[in-house]
Amino acid sequence: MKLGSKQEAHIYQDKGQKCSAFLANIDEHNSATVRFQKQAYTLPPWSVSILPDCKNVAYNTAKIGVQTSIKTVGVDSVAYLNDPMPLKLMAPYEVEYISKTWETVKEPIGVWSARNFTYQGILEHLNVTKDQSDYLWYMTRIYISNEDIKFWMENQLIPVLTIDSVRDLVYIFVNGQFTGSARGEWVTVAQPVDLKEGYNDILLLSQTVGLQNYGAFLEKDGAGFRGQIKLSGFKNGDLVLTESKWTYQVGLKGEYFKIYTINEKGIVEWSELPRDATATRFSWYKTYFDVPGGVDPIAIDLSSMGKGQVWVNGHHIGRYWTLYAPKDGCQTCDYRGTYDSNKCLTNCREPTQSWYHIPRSWVQASNNLLIIFEETEKNPFKISIKSHYTETICGKVSEDHFPPLHAWSLPETINGTVVLNHMAPEVYLHCDAGNSISSIKFASYGTPQGSCQNFSRGDCHAPNSYSVLSEACLGRQNCSISVSNDAFGGDPCHGVVKTLSVDMKCSPSSTVTSSLM
Repeated sequence: MKLGSKQEAHIYQDKGQKCSAFLANIDEHNSATVRFQKQAYTLPPWSVSILPDCKNVAYNTAKIGVQTSIKTVGVDSVAYLNDPMPLKLMAPYEVEYISKTWETVKEPIGVWSARNFTYQGILEHLNVTKDQSDYLWYMTRIYISNEDIKFWMENQLIPVLTIDSVRDLVYIFVNGQFTGSARGEWVTVAQPVDLKEGYNDILLLSQTVGLQNYGAFLEKDGAGFRGQIKLSGFKNGDLVLTESKWTYQVGLKGEYFKIYTINEKGIVEWSELPRDATATRFSWYKTYFDVPGGVDPIAIDLSSMGKGQVWVNGHHIGRYWTLYAPKDGCQTCDYRGTYDSNKCLTNCREPTQSWYHIPRSWVQASNNLLIIFEETEKNPFKISIKSHYTETICGKVSEDHFPPLHAWSLPETINGTVVLNHMAPEVYLHCDAGNSISSIKFASYGTPQGSCQNFSRGDCHAPNSYSVLSEACLGRQNCSISVSNDAFGGDPCHGVVKTLSVDMKCSPSSTVTSSLM
């Protein structure tokens, strides 16, 4: 049903009395007041209101009062196992790396087993690997004559390896030496290469980093290389390698022999990694570590590493890749308007991810096996592991928000009709298990400004805001506060829509209890 030029209702009704409706306002900039079933409703821009009974609004997508939770990284000292509470509150936290002793083994570059095969031409990556591995080696051999070398020197040329199209990542090696890499979704590669007189081995390591899982023709997307692969810069024209004989090797040697498992014995010879060792590409690293005590989640910090994979006690945590977000694009976020992948960008110029979660069910208090496969020139000595918990919690809800969904009931005595128990909107706040609200950093019922960790009072403020919040929340794991004049002993400013903004701190429950005594 059209309710305006950019407003409409979607109604669901049975033959009896039951009725539900969705009122939508697709205007990106302006609110709209519409009439539906002889009643007026104000719809915020770009929002949908849900009316379970075609009368009362239970929910609006532009007025969602959710808690903001800000995590704090804990310490990872072994002492934390015995007395976690005081250490958790220490600041600033000292960095303590996961281990001072590491072992290493080098992953072979290129063909490493008799399970390889040779084919004339370029094969599609996924059809060869068949989900056995993300990695696929392509190797071919070319002959460079003395005349080729002279031609390049006389004309000051450097031959260039060109690949028409690559997905997702390729590492290029010439005679076992790393030459360059490229990443992207079907991007062109042009890599200068250093060739010697005689036979030269061209090695391409193709790697997938995730596959399309929706959309039309996803099964035809594929991975690896498309188009021509050639060397340019020769006197008689380009040397096309596409139809040359290529030797294929699926996967990594360490991956095939599962050297990341707890029961791995003697398959490879690990050697101690000196602290001053020069980092090399395609290296496996091994160590054992202890975990912080308590029940808080734990995570491993891999910001010092480049790209690779991680296993803990034989469990695969997954891939890691220390990529940095673009320097531009972070702007004020607005929910209004059609979503796209560049909307509401944050943390420009920062790593896209540094911390990787380790399930506590995978670890024990001490002697946990950690295996890292690192593809770039990074050593593991600065890897750390820490617990993390929610320290700061914030809430911001206005009078014109709607009551919580638990205000709705479905009594059998009224023929199954939904009924609204008249309640005010609420701010609901909660700390992690084992933690309680220890202090209130900010509390204001009126017209507060700003956002979490940056709230400030407005022109209107209920003087008892702090005391009301203290009585309702301090020392508790969770609390709810009614956003209404009644809850704060009267109207601090007539004719204005009031908002309750709260910023609180969570601490371990035993610490909170002792501080309140």
